[in-house]
Amino acid sequence: MKTVILTVLLLISASVVATEDSYEFDTPQQRQLFLSLTEELRCPMCQNQNIADSDAMIAHDMRRKVYNLVKQGKTGDEVIDYMKTRYGDFISYKPPVTPVTMWLWLAPVLFALLAFVMVIVRRKSTPPEDMAAKLAKAEAMLKQGDK
Repeated sequence: MKTVILTVLLLISASVVATEDSYEFDTPQQRQLFLSLTEELRCPMCQNQNIADSDAMIAHDMRRKVYNLVKQGKTGDEVIDYMKTRYGDFISYKPPVTPVTMWLWLAPVLFALLAFVMVIVRRKSTPPEDMAAKLAKAEAMLKQGDK
């Protein structure tokens, strides 16, 4: 029984080692650039993980492409521009401010302001009832119920 468990554990550990990416770089600067880019770029499938941490197939492909671009001598900005062109602005954790993304910030503020204005207008448009009139109406209802 122990040999079966040991064999299964060895097979599992061998598959983990087989899926690990290993990249070789010419200079330490290329390695550092690769590591910083893979931490900065977001996985389009996982959405909240960078491509360095993601196990999705697209993240593997993106890491490989980043590696190839870094090996070709591309700068970090060139690699990011390439990825944005291919996958869109979502790929970056720091998307640019455009008229479209500005609405993402302004819409909640405008909605809260509109709701506040509507509450104020509604409060002013309904006149407060006289308390004495309310009490008289309640007493009349009570007297009718006693009969």
